[in-house]
Amino acid sequence: MTKSTPITWSAASALRLERQFLAKSAATGAPAADVAADVAAAMLGVHAQVLSAAELSIGLRSENITRSDVREALWPAAPHTVPPPAPASAPSLVKTHGPRGTVHLLPARDLPMWCAALTAVPDGPASLAPGVRLTDDQAGQVVTAIGDALDGRCLTVDELGDEVVARTGPWAGDLVMPAFQTMWPRWRQVMHRAGQCGALSFGPHRGRKVTYTRPPRFTPLPPEEATRLLVRRYLRAYGPATPRHFARWLAAPPGWARDVFAGLAGDGEIKEVAFGDPVGGEAGAEQAGGEGTPAWVAAGDTVFPDPPERDELLRGVRLLPYFDAYVIAAQPRERLFPGAARERALAGGQAGNFPVLMVDGTVAGVWHQLRRGRRTTVTVEPLGRLTAGQERELAARVEQVGTVLEARAELVIGEVTVGAHA
Repeated sequence: MTKSTPITWSAASALRLERQFLAKSAATGAPAADVAADVAAAMLGVHAQVLSAAELSIGLRSENITRSDVREALWPAAPHTVPPPAPASAPSLVKTHGPRGTVHLLPARDLPMWCAALTAVPDGPASLAPGVRLTDDQAGQVVTAIGDALDGRCLTVDELGDEVVARTGPWAGDLVMPAFQTMWPRWRQVMHRAGQCGALSFGPHRGRKVTYTRPPRFTPLPPEEATRLLVRRYLRAYGPATPRHFARWLAAPPGWARDVFAGLAGDGEIKEVAFGDPVGGEAGAEQAGGEGTPAWVAAGDTVFPDPPERDELLRGVRLLPYFDAYVIAAQPRERLFPGAARERALAGGQAGNFPVLMVDGTVAGVWHQLRRGRRTTVTVEPLGRLTAGQERELAARVEQVGTVLEARAELVIGEVTVGAHA
């Protein structure tokens, strides 16, 4: 692959869909927990602020994986005692703070990379007033206290707070953080940091209450090695991509991302390619060549599918839930959300706030599911007319949504009246 032969949008999309298990389901035959971890690894984390959406992200990429399978992968054989201890056997998935500081499902086997890489990302400007912020020393004390308190146990946030204050000092419990029309104690401002360094993860619910535990212990990779590995894996999943795309996905400073890419390029670990469709569209690119935008792929990963394989991988109807990793990370976003999809399926330019209908590789509508007991109604709003074949495929996708959520699903094609998820 040379700069004079651009990697077109459709070729990149086809390979991304295949690697994300959206063109071909994850292989069956392995234990469900292992398949769930493989899918989460391919996605580079599964956004899990809404757990049912994370369960769908994994289940819709595999065969016969349900929400119960995902929860078993997170909390294997967790005894239902009060308070519940940490799961007795090692999980294959961990629910913790991942990219952008948001809650993700990550493969337990990848924590040495994730925790080292995430803690290597420079902090952005401080958002809290000096009198509210923890000092670096205090933050370190709190993170250590969190990890020690959760070792072998599952605690609610209030129980964890009592433990942290007892292990550090009353200053950690000062109610100084404005949050949701109330005030949170000072120690909670570093919960995401505790998650990102491997001191905290989410445990099974205790009734309606969230619990926290400590993930299995591991030895982090050296920070530079972990960061380089994360970039290569990001490019394999979502490349070709630029340092700006990577920085946006990770919520990292753009200048830092450029320096990381430059170091990898200098060592031959990533390769610059031309990405995008030149004047005349993809047909012109395939027939006559042309220049695209400079972007990067992992070294040796320059083979992208051509027709007819490309078209076969792109073809089809797909449903992706809230904050699915594909719609968050796949760039350029204006190509993934063309025309009316940009207005209907994005919220102020932000992807993920609506579950999306994809047709032949691009967003072509939105959807919403409303569950009542063992039944769920899936309302799909296409932005264009679906063929009879596409409607049949959509019905099958909706049935799969029901299977993953362990409910009987009903398809309604019509307007989605629910607004964007915050």
